[in-house]
Amino acid sequence: MNDSTSTPGNLSPKRILVTGGAGFLGSHLCERLLSEGNEVICMDNYFTGSKQNILPLMENSNFELLRHDVTFPIYLEIDEIYNLACPASPIHYQHDPVQTTKTSVHGAINMLGLAKRTGAKIFQASTSEVYGDPKVHPQHESYWGHVNPIGFRSCYDEGKRCAETLFFDYHRQHNLQIKVGRIFNTYGPRMHPNDGRVVSNFIMQALTGEPITIYGEGNQTRSFCYCLDLIDAFVRIMATGDDFTGPVNIGNPDEFTIRQLAEKVIEMTGSSSKLVFNDLPSDDPTQRRPDITKAKEELSWEPKVNLEQGLEKTIAYFDGLLKSGATGQKVA
Repeated sequence: MNDSTSTPGNLSPKRILVTGGAGFLGSHLCERLLSEGNEVICMDNYFTGSKQNILPLMENSNFELLRHDVTFPIYLEIDEIYNLACPASPIHYQHDPVQTTKTSVHGAINMLGLAKRTGAKIFQASTSEVYGDPKVHPQHESYWGHVNPIGFRSCYDEGKRCAETLFFDYHRQHNLQIKVGRIFNTYGPRMHPNDGRVVSNFIMQALTGEPITIYGEGNQTRSFCYCLDLIDAFVRIMATGDDFTGPVNIGNPDEFTIRQLAEKVIEMTGSSSKLVFNDLPSDDPTQRRPDITKAKEELSWEPKVNLEQGLEKTIAYFDGLLKSGATGQKVA
């Protein structure tokens, strides 16, 4: 497997904008880009992002923090843009579904406009949710998806699908240098402890001794990619030539049932939590696994961190939050 140190380095430092830079993935990306000697502008409105995520970066003279909502235009001079701004967990993106759609669509328009004005290369963080509840398994980039356009999840799914449309139309109409990555389930340190995503849910419930909530019978499958593997893929996508736009799947092809994940978390935390089963939410995909052939061929990339290794780091992170009282909850 390829080590991240083999990623082509920068010939000269770049000035890079990361929208959603104080979020779970954005903060890891800012850290990676700074480590390569770039100037980084972190832009976030703190709806789901947190200043705690980027506090260690504040002393770096190449790091700049900007409070701004991506749904409003902004004028900067930059070389590259990573557009990550959008709530990604159902609890957060369903809280204000209209704003979620605006973040994806207006945010894409504003960032594409900025890229057009400055000549910047631009990356769009898309999602496996563009495949909906897939009828093809595993999912390849050529699959158009099976999405309910009027469901509770559609504000996120259709917003991201529209963002992809805008990216490719700007590329064709204005010759913009675009890169599109479709992110599958990702986990790791700096996840929001109350974001409702399955990994954070299970770990928090296990550490506090609460029942672990499984929807349906837990037979639905997911593939879980550790955050730093994903960030490495982002950087590799941006380093590709002008002829490569994507979309490209980014995720770990190792597939697990939700019940297997819950049992693994209980085992690794030594928790006494019991499994409880609730009704399956509307439009919840029954299976999700990426075909990463294109990522291997075009990026020389595949995940390095297996589920147990990644869970160990993530459990330690949440355990630290609980012990510090940062979540308002206590370890069981």
